[in-house]
Amino acid sequence: MKSTVIAGAVTATLVSTASALAEQNRVRFPGNLGELEHYTTVRRGEVTEFMYTSREAADAAKAGEPIPPGTQVILQDWRNGEVYRLFVMEKGENWGDDYEEAMRTENWQFQWFWPDGSINLNENTQRCRSCHQARDGREFMYTFDQLRNYE
Repeated sequence: MKSTVIAGAVTATLVSTASALAEQNRVRFPGNLGELEHYTTVRRGEVTEFMYTSREAADAAKAGEPIPPGTQVILQDWRNGEVYRLFVMEKGENWGDDYEEAMRTENWQFQWFWPDGSINLNENTQRCRSCHQARDGREFMYTFDQLRNYE
């Protein structure tokens, strides 16, 4: 009985700690990756990141126009020859209203997913949002210049 109570307490602690990192938000798992444009590749040591988005987003960036709502930007993280995880930025109408003004990235929200589509509970999406705030004026993207120059 005592070990069951302890195991339950440990499980509850782990679950509550994990959910403190990840957040439920409006970002969806990208079901259409094969239809998107692979606009750049970033290599960081043993990690290769393939970047994808829609043709409409690339055209808007090239024209100096805002990227349209409904756009997803996907970082597909490859390690040891297989997809490890996916980072998804998604823009929606008034999505910034979900956060306090100081934490907004206009109408972009962020989520990490495992390849099976489940949310990666180990990631801190508040940290993602905070870091991407530095890219204001570039659609909060670190690869905005590559997207703007994509043919």
